[in-house]
Amino acid sequence: MKDDQLGKLRNIQTPAPDEAARRRAMAAAMTAFEAAQAGESKKTQGQAQGSRWAGRLKSIFASKRTWIMDYRIPIGTAAVALLLFPLGLQLYSSTSMTPPAAVTSREAAPPPVAVAQSQPAEAAKPATEGLVAQERVANAPVSPEPEAEIAADSMAAPMAAAAPQMLTEMAPSPMTAGAPAMLGNRQESGDTFTKFDESPVKAVSEAPVSTFSIDVDTASYSYVRRMLGEGFVPAPDAVRIEELINYFPYDYPAAASSSEPFKPAVEVYPTPWNPKTQLVHIGIKGYEPPAGERKPNNLVFLIDTSGSMDEADKLPLLKRAFALLVDQLSAADTVSIVAYAGSAGVVLEPTHADQKARILAALDNLEAGGSTAGAEGIELAYRLAEENKLANGTNRVILATDGDFNVGISDPEALKSFIKDKRAGGVSLSVLGFGQGNLDDATMQSLAQNGNGNASYIDSFREAQKVLVKEIGGTLETIAQDVKIQVEFNPSFVSEYRLIGYETRALNREDFNNDKVDAGDVGAGTTVTALYEITPTGSGAELIDPLRYQQQGQGVQVPAGDEIAFLKMRYKLPGSDTSTLIETPITRAMAVDDIARASSDARFSTAVAAFGQRLKGSNYGGEMSWAAIKALAQGARGTDEDGYRAEFVQLVDTAAALKPDAK
Repeated sequence: MKDDQLGKLRNIQTPAPDEAARRRAMAAAMTAFEAAQAGESKKTQGQAQGSRWAGRLKSIFASKRTWIMDYRIPIGTAAVALLLFPLGLQLYSSTSMTPPAAVTSREAAPPPVAVAQSQPAEAAKPATEGLVAQERVANAPVSPEPEAEIAADSMAAPMAAAAPQMLTEMAPSPMTAGAPAMLGNRQESGDTFTKFDESPVKAVSEAPVSTFSIDVDTASYSYVRRMLGEGFVPAPDAVRIEELINYFPYDYPAAASSSEPFKPAVEVYPTPWNPKTQLVHIGIKGYEPPAGERKPNNLVFLIDTSGSMDEADKLPLLKRAFALLVDQLSAADTVSIVAYAGSAGVVLEPTHADQKARILAALDNLEAGGSTAGAEGIELAYRLAEENKLANGTNRVILATDGDFNVGISDPEALKSFIKDKRAGGVSLSVLGFGQGNLDDATMQSLAQNGNGNASYIDSFREAQKVLVKEIGGTLETIAQDVKIQVEFNPSFVSEYRLIGYETRALNREDFNNDKVDAGDVGAGTTVTALYEITPTGSGAELIDPLRYQQQGQGVQVPAGDEIAFLKMRYKLPGSDTSTLIETPITRAMAVDDIARASSDARFSTAVAAFGQRLKGSNYGGEMSWAAIKALAQGARGTDEDGYRAEFVQLVDTAAALKPDAK
């Protein structure tokens, strides 16, 4: 073509878009689409499910690793839709098949909304009628008939109106993709936790004695850390302040021998969030036997392999975590593996831990799939542990799961009773939680408490190293059982008090001397911390009005001297049915007038307590700012060989960004 001819073509004016042509094109596309669907329907009639790619669809199919939904559509339908729908849009925007004068009867057509109401009937036309309509539209004269325009509008308007919705439905939403719902900066994760109310302030004149079981679990801290790291404020019930505090190791005085497995360390100092009150800090550290005194272990790994475990932070991380644990074991230890999903089964018979390749191969072959039969797996795991029980060693089932127990012993109380019976027989239970979305923390905590074990949440490989390598003694070997704490406050010096945390571990006063009442256990080298906030008598910080008709302190014998309170602890040595009593007076001489004079362990644990109260929304946490909490923690980091305290300081900054100080 010559240059002058090209120039003439460039000067030709493109006709304006034609609305009538658009409607005809859209009608043609829709009828062709219906015809293709009808043809595919005939092709797939009578075919078996999943026979081939273009065959009749099946709803769910099993891959090697998991069960997933099959969202395939017939190839013919997909091809027609992909080809004709863009063609219709192109004709709508740039057609030149009809002159501008043809756009004449748009005003005569019914309103799009009114026509759209009849669309379901139009869509239900047989395929043959659609083909006839397509031929009629293709041979129609240039000047459209009103009936043709109305028919075209009845298909085009709903199509255009429904397009955004169709695209939204086809795209995976956060909910359908497995992501949790969000409310502001709080995540509706689908995880479940035990609901509890914050420990209240109590008047010493009415309730001078406080009794509780110790708690060595740390699951709450690692879960809170994960949630904050992902940009969400955790649910209040997920924040158990004592577990946040006990996550960190502290340098409390060590016990001299296994016959006296710990001794308490007590400090008293001003409360940083309320200058009119004081904190009583109680810390213990479990005896840590030398390597030569370590008892052999009979361990059963009870591993959840249900379909919900097929996520990177669940079964794959679980395998790597247990590989770390296996590497810490010796030839004197034995390992068994039970997996449970649709049904429970023995993956590895009891095997000496020096056969590491065999154990690791059994772990590596585990795959996720099926429903969850947690209770059935527990029964099988305990049976293996009892058949290979060590008379002078540790016999423990280690349950690793995302907590989704929904098949088997459906009654939670029956499951607790089963585990209590096995505990009495000398087999304990520890729980490792993985993942999120259906984490049943409440059940996991209950199982660990009733099984005389601890509950940990493994959110990363680094956390697996902490729990299963650095703190392996505390995880496996128990040096004191049924440890209870009781504090009696002197009304001459203390008017009110409250225990910070331990809400789910409260005991009745009479439970302290009852050796049949179960309490928490202390593992080798484990540290446990408890904090009381006390209101000195006459400080003016009292929250409870004195009684009108009773004399304050009536019926209470106040001991001579300067005792603020009296601390009593009870524990049992492993294998013993009788508890031992430890008594320590808490005197005014132990108190300092400046928190800066308290030990670094006391100051750091106080910063963690303040952090937990702010995060949880405590009614008693005062107005301590995030900056003040961070400064207190930074000044008490100490040696921090593993960097846990430095990580906490960074976590305070994250919490401050998600839940800023009130202005």
